[in-house]
Amino acid sequence: MDFVRLLLVFLHLLGMGVLVGTLMLQLKAGADAPVNKGWLHGGALQLLTGLALMLLAPLTDAEYVHAKLGIKLVVVVLIGGLAAVFIARRNNPRWLPATLGGLLLINVGLAVFWA
Repeated sequence: MDFVRLLLVFLHLLGMGVLVGTLMLQLKAGADAPVNKGWLHGGALQLLTGLALMLLAPLTDAEYVHAKLGIKLVVVVLIGGLAAVFIARRNNPRWLPATLGGLLLINVGLAVFWA
């Protein structure tokens, strides 16, 4: 069971890497660029692996702060929702890349600094 947990943690961190890479690509492309689909892929990977880790917690004797997980869930759903709404549009608002980046930083900050 420990291998499964470590594999899920690996995939969860890989999803974070996809989101950070997508942020860099989005910022390089400019504020007027279309939304990169990496936001959806990275967010989905983070969501699925995070839920799997939480559901496997009783089997792996892991303890999580449920308030932290709830806030992180809301943030990743916001990232995915904003990306899904604006992915098909050609003209996106100028605030969108900064908002997605800010949400990503909040999520990573919560993971690192909230024990």
